[in-house]
Amino acid sequence: MPQSSPASGEESPGAVAARLTGRAVTGVRPLSGALAEAALDDGRTVVVKRAEEAEAARAAAAGLRWLAEAGAPPVPRVHGREGAWLVLDRVAQGRPGREAALRFGRELAGLHAAGAPAFGAPPPGGPVEAFIGLAPMRNVTGDDWPSWYAEHRVLPYLRRAVDAGTTGAGEAAVVERVCARLPELAGPAEPPARLHGDLWSGNVLWGADGRVRLIDPAAHGGHRETDLAMLALFGCPLLDAVLEGYQEVAPLAEGWRERVGVHQLFPLLVHAVLFGRGYAGQALGAARSALSL
Repeated sequence: MPQSSPASGEESPGAVAARLTGRAVTGVRPLSGALAEAALDDGRTVVVKRAEEAEAARAAAAGLRWLAEAGAPPVPRVHGREGAWLVLDRVAQGRPGREAALRFGRELAGLHAAGAPAFGAPPPGGPVEAFIGLAPMRNVTGDDWPSWYAEHRVLPYLRRAVDAGTTGAGEAAVVERVCARLPELAGPAEPPARLHGDLWSGNVLWGADGRVRLIDPAAHGGHRETDLAMLALFGCPLLDAVLEGYQEVAPLAEGWRERVGVHQLFPLLVHAVLFGRGYAGQALGAARSALSL
């Protein structure tokens, strides 16, 4: 979620935590300019976040609540959202383990199966103009995944990367060829899945209780293989076990491994926009791999 430091004179994280939880705050521990832990008088600890924009906090809160409705994987409880502030339960972290990874895979399959009204559908109460990390993300709906994915998840970031000089015109043409061929590259049609939407390893917390919790979603309706491709892109621990658990509950369509690059185009282009040339090169590699299918 986009974050920034509170400006001088603005309200403190402790005051926000007290108001949104209804408890007295006994101590505050800053974690970064936009993140703090607040200890409550009942012994609990909450996390207080501040987004750059109120809409980013609204999108995050709506996304967490939508994921929570599916029943699993668990997410931190949202105590409240006020402007750009968000107060959540703290997750006591542990270490990755095989049983936790298998369970996470099964629960992730259940989350995806909870579904969405359409591809691109925002969570109830969430904004259309949402975010993925620090990048804007439009939750505009569509009924056909290949055309929706091209129009609203790949091409907007490709255009921004070209405009910024991060991606050359010839390289962009390769990605555009993938978009044109998506109807044949996408595999069998599937209904919209309920996606976390920004499922890199930093948003997967291995809890001290042996369960995985998800944080900082960019939730929307999408293709379930996109979440799995993002897990693979940034090195989720015990990914083989996660996928084993997933396949026990909801086997993936034949050829899904070959389609990973198709689904990684979206996060790679987002990263190219945010972080530069290195990710643009990876996006080009993923596009060329997709065209070889």
